[in-house]
Amino acid sequence: MPPFDIDAAAAALLDARRSRSRLDALPEGARPGSEAEAYAVQDAVARALGPVAGWKVGAPGATAAPARAALHADTIFETDELPASLFHVIGAEAEIAYRFGRDLPPEAGPYDREAVLAAVATMHPAIEIADTRFAVFGAVDAHSQRADQQNHGVLVLGPGLSDWRGLDPVTQPVRLTVDGKTLHDHVGGNSAVDPVRLLVWLANEGARSLGGIRAGQVVTTGSCTGTDFVTAPTRIAAEFPGLGSVALTIG
Repeated sequence: MPPFDIDAAAAALLDARRSRSRLDALPEGARPGSEAEAYAVQDAVARALGPVAGWKVGAPGATAAPARAALHADTIFETDELPASLFHVIGAEAEIAYRFGRDLPPEAGPYDREAVLAAVATMHPAIEIADTRFAVFGAVDAHSQRADQQNHGVLVLGPGLSDWRGLDPVTQPVRLTVDGKTLHDHVGGNSAVDPVRLLVWLANEGARSLGGIRAGQVVTTGSCTGTDFVTAPTRIAAEFPGLGSVALTIG
């Protein structure tokens, strides 16, 4: 069996981004068969796209292994309006994000919970739009989705809160509305339960291959509302009482 072709997988994903075309699947011989291969492709794409500006991290359960993807400045926004032409699909998610004020280089670790939190400058309400470089969202295998930036489209940040220490993300209320209709209104909701566990994992393991977490990078910690697929034109609003709110019009 020929070796797995990281470069061919990365090239296919990069071409799909640049041409706005959609892949039915990654090429034969370039479909990752393990987490390690998926991350190798993801990292190759990340290095080609330029400096890492942030991360997305999540986990399907309270004790489940986390997963991550590096994000770049061209998909991180602080705006309330984006064109529909940016998206193939629009999967709305309300999330909590953290912007780091200090580097956490891998060689200085390991970091405990308090050390990671001490490096955080601000906490933000956020909307992530899930999207894909593949023709049908979720139709390819999980490793290929991981390689494709874990289905990241864009991240929209609300205003940062510097006095965030009194907020507990596990018990944080959240409300998501689409076109004025409330789709979710509850407490918590993150499948990982505790987002801070994800930050600690990212600092110690997840970000290691791309230089660790750096000052100025933002880390979004997974959906508190699941994923709601919507069509443009639409207005999505996420409210986190005590933390703040963020809204996005896609038209």
